[in-house]
Amino acid sequence: MIRSFRNILILSIVCLWTGTASAHPHVWVTMNSEFIYATDGSVTGVRHTWTFDDTFSVFATQGLESKQRGVFTREELAPLADVNVTSLKEYGFFTFAKADGKKVQFNEPVDYYLDYDAKRTVLTLHFTLPFKTPVKAKQLNVDIYDPTYFVDFAFTEKNPMALVGAPAACKFSIVRPEDASVQAQRLPETFFNSLDASGGWGTQFANKVSVKCP
Repeated sequence: MIRSFRNILILSIVCLWTGTASAHPHVWVTMNSEFIYATDGSVTGVRHTWTFDDTFSVFATQGLESKQRGVFTREELAPLADVNVTSLKEYGFFTFAKADGKKVQFNEPVDYYLDYDAKRTVLTLHFTLPFKTPVKAKQLNVDIYDPTYFVDFAFTEKNPMALVGAPAACKFSIVRPEDASVQAQRLPETFFNSLDASGGWGTQFANKVSVKCP
């Protein structure tokens, strides 16, 4: 059975409710990202690499057919990648950009696929979000977060961000959110159930990337 991103989230919640914890978040993602530059110095899009926690990954792959038990090839995971990338659209792909203070729109994701690490039993989603129009800006800001805080995003400690093909003068900085687990545990599950993708509550847990080019 191919499960959408939303359905996997629901299953994760059920699992946690039957255990000792029920507070948000329910899914953890470790990520690194790249800004892709054209030869004229404009940014054409953002390339993400998201590694999901093992519990989420087990739910996602449960029931998938594979030639080797417990091992999934990129081809075998292709239908799952397609369904889940499509379902992420409702959440704006958890990626929100502004160029010189103006909101920037993305096209549909391209070059997406899933990898599976059998030793760690984790899935990693790779995809590129192209801008509808390439961006040239003195300051480009990209926030990565889940508005409903179902998912907790954290940049890797090593090589969290790269500017691919950027002019030498362009530099980036990252602001990581403070640990939100204590605050989230104080709130009832009914509060989180009332949130939707259009809300802004999760912005306080955003990973913020800023790129400045003279």
